[in-house]
Amino acid sequence: MNAILTRRSIRKYKDIKISDEIVEELLKAGMAAPSALNEQPWEFIVLRDKDVMRKITEIHPYSQMLLNADVAIVVCGDEAKEKYKGFWIQDCSAATENILIAAEDKGLGAVWLGVYPLEDRINGLKQLLNLPSGVIPLSIIPIGYPDEDKKVETRFKRERIHFDRW
Repeated sequence: MNAILTRRSIRKYKDIKISDEIVEELLKAGMAAPSALNEQPWEFIVLRDKDVMRKITEIHPYSQMLLNADVAIVVCGDEAKEKYKGFWIQDCSAATENILIAAEDKGLGAVWLGVYPLEDRINGLKQLLNLPSGVIPLSIIPIGYPDEDKKVETRFKRERIHFDRW
């Protein structure tokens, strides 16, 4: 619960390398997410190449933090792995959230950059990352050791809870 309740979007990172072992643990967390019929339609692209990250900042207008992140993970959905069309979005969103929570648990900072459903971002990433035709990028997660502190605030709002009916 602590990692869930204290996680915040972190956009400033220290110049410290994240080990491959930690990156693999984050990917394991992503792959532990629930998915429709356990289809696991996700694919992950691990980015460490600063030139690629710089090119993403030309595609995604809110991705400047990639220039200081040690690593980023692009979460994609593979439509060929689906039996129920469209559920890849929910499945890959769950994988993205798991990675964000795992990063917090490991003392890392991360932020969810939305790609899907914006066609210019999707097409730009597909071309840059050489994605197959049925693979669609959902999100980019820049990750690093945090170089900013964000206040933890309670987001629980009892007035948004309804029982049995609205």
